[in-house]
Amino acid sequence: MTNMMNDARFGLRLLRRSPGFTAVALLALALGIGATTAIFSVVYATLLAPLPFPHAEQLVMVWAKFKGFRNGTAAANFVDWKTQATVFQDLNAWTDRNVGLSGGGAPEQVAAQITTPGLLSMMGHRMLLGRDFQREEGVPGKDHVAILTNAMWQQRFGGDTAVLGRDIRIDGRPHTVVGILAAGPADRMSTKMYLPMAFTPEQLNYEARWLTVMGRLKPGVSLAQANANMTSVASAIAEAHPQSNKGWGASVEPLQNNFLSRETIAGLWLLLGAVAFVLLIACANVANLLLARGTLRQREVAVRAALGASRGRVFAQFLTESIVLAATGGVLGVLRANVLLGGIMALMPPFTLPSEADVRIDGHVLLFTVAVSVLSGIAFGCAPAWHATRSNIVETLKEAGRSSAGLARQGLRRAFVIAQMALALTLLSGGGLAVRSLMKLVNVDLGFQRDHLITFSLPVPRGRLAERERITTFYRALLERIGAIPGVVSASASTGAPVQGNNFGMGFEVAGKPAPNSAERPSAAFNMITPDYFRTFGMRLVKGRSFSDDDRAGRPRVAVVNETFVKKFLGEADPLAQRLRIEEIVPGQAAVTAAVEWQIVGVVRDVRNAGPRQQIEEIAVPFLQSPWPSATVAVRTKVDPESVRNQVAAVVASLDPELPMADVKTMDQIVGEALAADRFGAVLFGGFAALALLLAAVGVYGVMSFTVAQRTHEIGLRMALGAGRLDVVRGVLREGLTTAGAGALLGTLGAYAVGRAMQGMWYEVGAMDPIGFGAVAALLLASAAVACLIPARRAASLD
Repeated sequence: MTNMMNDARFGLRLLRRSPGFTAVALLALALGIGATTAIFSVVYATLLAPLPFPHAEQLVMVWAKFKGFRNGTAAANFVDWKTQATVFQDLNAWTDRNVGLSGGGAPEQVAAQITTPGLLSMMGHRMLLGRDFQREEGVPGKDHVAILTNAMWQQRFGGDTAVLGRDIRIDGRPHTVVGILAAGPADRMSTKMYLPMAFTPEQLNYEARWLTVMGRLKPGVSLAQANANMTSVASAIAEAHPQSNKGWGASVEPLQNNFLSRETIAGLWLLLGAVAFVLLIACANVANLLLARGTLRQREVAVRAALGASRGRVFAQFLTESIVLAATGGVLGVLRANVLLGGIMALMPPFTLPSEADVRIDGHVLLFTVAVSVLSGIAFGCAPAWHATRSNIVETLKEAGRSSAGLARQGLRRAFVIAQMALALTLLSGGGLAVRSLMKLVNVDLGFQRDHLITFSLPVPRGRLAERERITTFYRALLERIGAIPGVVSASASTGAPVQGNNFGMGFEVAGKPAPNSAERPSAAFNMITPDYFRTFGMRLVKGRSFSDDDRAGRPRVAVVNETFVKKFLGEADPLAQRLRIEEIVPGQAAVTAAVEWQIVGVVRDVRNAGPRQQIEEIAVPFLQSPWPSATVAVRTKVDPESVRNQVAAVVASLDPELPMADVKTMDQIVGEALAADRFGAVLFGGFAALALLLAAVGVYGVMSFTVAQRTHEIGLRMALGAGRLDVVRGVLREGLTTAGAGALLGTLGAYAVGRAMQGMWYEVGAMDPIGFGAVAALLLASAAVACLIPARRAASLD
């Protein structure tokens, strides 16, 4: 221990005596360790940290399963699960809904979670004030109570404790605030308040699957036992209700990471792998610096050995010095990680991570950083330490041993550069895939004109517009008044919109064909639109006609489908000769009536309705024949769309002062938000790839610069014997690019492996994208050439 402390103190003195070497080495380590620490803190909080709930291992999600895919469940199924399952302490359900909030400020749309009483207590959420919902509040008529998240309480009500027990207006009706949650995971969700779920008789059916279900297992019950029990329950329900439940099962899964997609999980691990590559490149850089400095310390080592120091003692001294250097770099890395982590979280799209993920640099992350620092010190310190023990004492003291030791070190330094170039090309290829994918998404044809277009939603409270006539009258008046605003070209209302998606999906049958059972019926996105919808969004009909004011209640029901729908469901048949059987939706209710026939009168060009990445099947019907209280309103203008915002808001307020305009955005903003996750991935992977490229180029420069310094005498003799300056430059460039080329060749294998791992994560990019790979390989070799050119010109200028 004494020797180790002495070696550590000696290492610190050496760092102080070599400020240039120390600055470069610490910068490389701070970059590598800082990036690794920042990304690990995200991975740990998201995938590895225990959930912040009591006995979190007992919390599970219960999903309905059909043909291997998980779904929400119907209210009647949930009631049967709750009464028949024997493995749960408690079972609760919820659904998400936007509500209009007034009182305590201007009217606004708020994301609410409608939960069965007991969900918050079952999960283990703590109350700052008040209580959870009581069982009797899950009955229609007694459900006018609310619980606020801590963030909502602070933002909307200024942390006023007097709000507890006070009435606030939600969807135009008074609700009593009975609880305020303590600060915690709920504040990182989009949900701002909780309302009790009270099933109406119409909602208690087996068809509409709109509930998400969570349970807490009884102590000692395993997942296998829970799944066996739920399989038995689901089978009994399917036998009792075959029309709606045949082929449907149930699955019990751990809550942790249950809402994270495979792509997100794979992306987090790939990011951690990317920064690990950056760290390895940094370690190779520092190892090269230490090897170069070791050449200058040969005489010191020889003197120590002559005075009796063993090879093991010399090895330990050099390795301890490396660990001291790594530890110092680790401290700087933690400081850099704090800054980098703030940037990452600011760039990350909202709600990418689960609400349980508390991303910060805590004790676990610091332990990881300590381990990484020590391992890095060992990794880049072993080679220089080993070389220090290989010196020939006698020849070094006679100053005759430079050649052999220098050649050995030179070979090892080149090996490190080859490794750096291979790692850099691997990481650059991953970053190139992400950037190329983003470029393709940015340039994808969305199928509509997105310029001069502003949209907003109207979260009409339930019960406010309950009758068909009132709904159609309201939206007729709204669109007429908006259309009269100077600068407005057209306006439309719909239940779905391009890029933003559709709120409804409906099963259907093609009239005249055998009807499948309800569990096997095909389905498609279902959009209720006003006549000017296609005109407002600039969509093109490829066959048939659009809707008109004549397509209203009492007239023959008509529909327009998109090209993908025709290809998938109608094949070669004439779409305009087909009729679809679809249930009618009851306005404002999660219920349907008997199926009716809709005549297809038009086919519209495909539009990216579910985001820029994918195309889905869609059925559009006239809003006047199937009205719905809440809708998305789109306004096309011939002026800047933001300039009419206040006038549109005045029109809405004139029709209903308590109705908020929610999600007011231009279509350019909506498309930008839809690409946020891809842009985030491209920035992160591209940024780390650029850092790897910089470190690799520095490594090439360092090796070639040291090589030129070591060969000064040789190069001088060559020039004295007739070699020209251009010959010297070519020789140095050839040597450097040969080393870089070997690394690039090795990196091709790594690039292919990373491409295979990333395949499917990026839009229309395969495992090996020839154009992208060629571009990053050329960039890598070009950077190596620039790094070699500086020492080459220095060599050519020798006297």
